[in-house]
Amino acid sequence: MGPGAFDNFRVVPLGTGICHQVNLEYLGQTVWTDTDQTGVTVAYPDTLVGTDSHTTMANGLAILGWGVGGIEAEAAMLGQPVSMLIPDVVGVRLGGKLKEGVTATDLVLRVTQMLREQKVVGKFVEFYGAGHNDLPLADRATIANMAPEYGATCGFFPVDEETLRYLRVSGREEDRIALVEAYAKAQGMWCGRTTPSLHLDTSTVEPAISGPKRSQDRILLKDAAATFKGHMESEFKRPLGKEVAVAGEDYTIHSGSVVIAAITSCTNTSNPYVMIGAGLVARKARALGLTRKPWVNTSLAPGSQVVSDCLEASGVQEDLDALGFHLVGYGCTTCIGNSGPLPWPISKAVQDGDLVAASVLSGNRNFEGRVNPDVRANYLASPPLCVVYAIAGDMSIDVTSESIGTDKDGHPVYIRDIWPTQAEIAALVEQTVTRESFRSKYASVFDYDDKWRAIETTESLTYSCPSTSTYVQNPPYFEGMGLEAGVIDDVHGARILALLADSVTTDHISPAGSFKEVHPAGQYLVDRQVAPREFNSYGSRRGNHEVMMRGTFANIRIRNEMLENVEGGYTLGPDGTQMSIYDAAMAHKAAGTPLVVVAGKEYGTGSSRDWAAKGTALLGVRVVIAESLERIHRSNPVGMGVILLEFTNGDSRKSLGFTGAETIDISGLSGDLVPLSEVPARLTYPDGARRAIRLKCRIDTAVEINYVKNGGVLQYVLRSLAAA
Repeated sequence: MGPGAFDNFRVVPLGTGICHQVNLEYLGQTVWTDTDQTGVTVAYPDTLVGTDSHTTMANGLAILGWGVGGIEAEAAMLGQPVSMLIPDVVGVRLGGKLKEGVTATDLVLRVTQMLREQKVVGKFVEFYGAGHNDLPLADRATIANMAPEYGATCGFFPVDEETLRYLRVSGREEDRIALVEAYAKAQGMWCGRTTPSLHLDTSTVEPAISGPKRSQDRILLKDAAATFKGHMESEFKRPLGKEVAVAGEDYTIHSGSVVIAAITSCTNTSNPYVMIGAGLVARKARALGLTRKPWVNTSLAPGSQVVSDCLEASGVQEDLDALGFHLVGYGCTTCIGNSGPLPWPISKAVQDGDLVAASVLSGNRNFEGRVNPDVRANYLASPPLCVVYAIAGDMSIDVTSESIGTDKDGHPVYIRDIWPTQAEIAALVEQTVTRESFRSKYASVFDYDDKWRAIETTESLTYSCPSTSTYVQNPPYFEGMGLEAGVIDDVHGARILALLADSVTTDHISPAGSFKEVHPAGQYLVDRQVAPREFNSYGSRRGNHEVMMRGTFANIRIRNEMLENVEGGYTLGPDGTQMSIYDAAMAHKAAGTPLVVVAGKEYGTGSSRDWAAKGTALLGVRVVIAESLERIHRSNPVGMGVILLEFTNGDSRKSLGFTGAETIDISGLSGDLVPLSEVPARLTYPDGARRAIRLKCRIDTAVEINYVKNGGVLQYVLRSLAAA
């Protein structure tokens, strides 16, 4: 239906691969050509705006691109420009060479930690230097993919000989490759930067993992076991040593037991070096008689079919299968919360023992509540380490020095016994990653299979939303909308819906994973005769605003500081009693009370998830006030007509003594509001005391002012179309 409704629109069918990897392996060209208005052929740099935060993966191929929210993308498809402030550019000079035993994943976790510390939020990062020259393009793409995790708009790698090599091996035409080289050199875009910058000697990078709930929280692998034990006391506040029997099995599990080991996500499964590395670890372990622990749920989800070809051709897929890393599909799986439920006996043991179960995944995000509802400690690691932890089965084991298992003769096996050399990996990559493999897999990329063709569609330009569907409903964005734009009003007597801490992610605001019948979204579906086993996930239900509104701020791990020791999407309602955030918001909405969300630093970290903005707006939240805002999320609420403000003068929810019982008045919004200006606000505390503060308006551009006046970008576009 989509290709019939829009010009210049193509659909890559399901099962091909993750969109970022398809961009890298096939769609991206680095330099494009087209004809101008006079019919002359012109060349221009490849750029990309995507609806997923990890669109930045294409930066590894010298394509300038980044992720925007679905709201911005919808407007762009309807002819609206994407407005932004011109960003600062931060150079990162790479030197040295990775040591033996260190992977691209270890490098990217170091880069993520370093750049988070340097506060590159909203900036362009460009990599260069001798170390850059030695990086295979697969490693560059891994680093570029993680730009949202280090906060940058993009992490860009300029054109050089390695770019040309990858274009050739991935099957691009020779004429295109020659154009890329000539264009880059003629336009001064060939690699070679000299401006002052940060520096990273890659020879100092050591094996690492990251967790238990943020990608920038890097832990040296040799310190991982001790750090986990420390987190049990400081982070999770639970004792170690409690063993819980698993029903029907002859083993027990405890806090630290690894119950999920997943090779997943575009970040690492696009990289043949770490994927072949994982396969060789599995091969060496299998030869010694090792296998995964029985409580570990294992899976393999490559980013494209080309990767599967590589694993099959090298023979290591058989070894991965033997250890339980079977192919489950091509797409976002465990990294986005699509791991599926744990086996019931293991899930019950975790719940009965109140255990801190662990997951190890080769993904890019390990946020609270994202991976699996039964798993509290989530660690990012390279694909080879995912195999190692599946064998060890326990975060409490120091895998760098302790035995991870015993061989068929009963002798202890150490990580050094099964870890491949870089030469072994490179030899298999060179043998199996071929131009022919890329060309054969993408030769018929737009030839849909029988199941795809069997889907019934209509030739209509609009989608007919069936009233009985629990997956797709007509959203209420345009209800009561007139032809003329409104105005931005001051806010009077606003109440606080949620009081949140630092690093609130878009997963906290709008979770994508599974939910239960006790949650408002689950109750909504049960009322419509949907059985809990058919709930699917928030991500699959995002066409139904009724489900998604009820899921907003409903992450099972979110903590509203208005309540003590309560996890999940709860708050205090108008009458002062605890209730779900959805129910409280609807009660405030019925009373005509404007709502505010107050938060700490890095509000909106993570995915460019449009429902984190749509749900916020539909709950009646008029304003979000935070200490700082992440680029990936900031524009989305603005695109829904929500006003974003930042504390100034060192103020914060803590310094101002917020409890959630305050009322807030914000003036200076009506009239000629200027982007990035400061506006006065007044807090009224429960005891009647008042305090005046100033807030910075994070509506950043004049175009965005118009969006807010119209109630959102979609309303702005519709009025513009009607006027035309």
